Amino acid sequence: MAEVEMDPELALGLFEEGATLVLLGVPEGTELGIDYNTWQVGPRFRGVKMIPPGLHFLHYSASNRPDRGGEVGPRTGVFLNLKPRDIRLARWDGAEEDLDFSNSQEEEVERVRAGLRDLDRFLGPYPYGTLRKWVSLTDRMTEEGVRSLQPLSGKICAFAQVLPELALRHTQDRLEQNLPSYDSECHSMQEGLERLPKMKQRPGTEMRFSEIPKQNYPEGATPAQITRCSMDLSYALQSVIDRYYKQDPQQILGELQFAFVSFLIGNVYESFEHWQKLVNLLCRSEEAMQRHLSLYLNLISVLYHQLGEIPPDFFVDIVSKDNFLTSTLQEFFSFAAGPDVDATLRKRAEKFKSHLTKKFRWDFEPDPEECAPVVVELPEGVTLD
Repeated sequence: MAEVEMDPELALGLFEEGATLVLLGVPEGTELGIDYNTWQVGPRFRGVKMIPPGLHFLHYSASNRPDRGGEVGPRTGVFLNLKPRDIRLARWDGAEEDLDFSNSQEEEVERVRAGLRDLDRFLGPYPYGTLRKWVSLTDRMTEEGVRSLQPLSGKICAFAQVLPELALRHTQDRLEQNLPSYDSECHSMQEGLERLPKMKQRPGTEMRFSEIPKQNYPEGATPAQITRCSMDLSYALQSVIDRYYKQDPQQILGELQFAFVSFLIGNVYESFEHWQKLVNLLCRSEEAMQRHLSLYLNLISVLYHQLGEIPPDFFVDIVSKDNFLTSTLQEFFSFAAGPDVDATLRKRAEKFKSHLTKKFRWDFEPDPEECAPVVVELPEGVTLD
């Protein structure tokens, strides 16, 4: 880890009050990082010191030695809520290629604390220069919110851990399921695909995101209500808020940040897909802008910082060439410019629009064809009078 220049007074304050991660046995060459920074572990590495109190994301990837190709494995991460002068101790599990925090006894942690000055030269300093960026991406996240969203295992893995739905280890097992034996001839690609075992995610490793309603309108809705709820997703958004965030609707922004960070730094594609769904839900809810004013004022700030971390062409669909964000934000800016919207929100949305237009050269002006009437499919059994 490279040394970071820091104001001496600040450095002393962080040394005395900052948290410490003691990570023992991490193999040389392992890719390891905290928050917005990643390094390759050297031979003297024993952890990270002078970590500002608060929520942090420790992430790591096992790697082969250079003489064996040097390939880097998928990333694993864990969120840690660190207190002043906190010490967290973990050991590298060579068999699992993972950090194990579970076996740290209080007596052992206190021994580490007593010998911390002797350990100091083996600890790399937290990269304070990127703290502001990290805070801007996570300021709506809470320890409780992270605990409710992350897998029960506490580990966030870039690749899903899967198991076969049925453990068909022997030929007899396959025969009992009316499946051909593995050594029988396969006559087509489709047949080969059908022979592959059906997989399921290992229990305890699944992300626990809020469920976005597949139906945007209430049961028994009239055709007019279905049309309105299909164009303005406020009903679906309120359903999510009532189910998961009734006490504090602002916490849905914490979920938005959790999904974004889990994708951007944790490399979890499922998180990116959920982030898109949340952005779509929030941006296409016109009525909610009036009901949840502070939520939408803060949404603009959250999106401002998030979009600053991603290349402008990232959201362009390779096949259709459509940009998910420009089409979604186009509706958001159209709603925010409405006469019934709070003046502060309207002004802030206009400034955000100007910023994105200048920085990314995105065009948010509606195409004439997009102003044509929208055709909404009615559910089976619902007819127009």
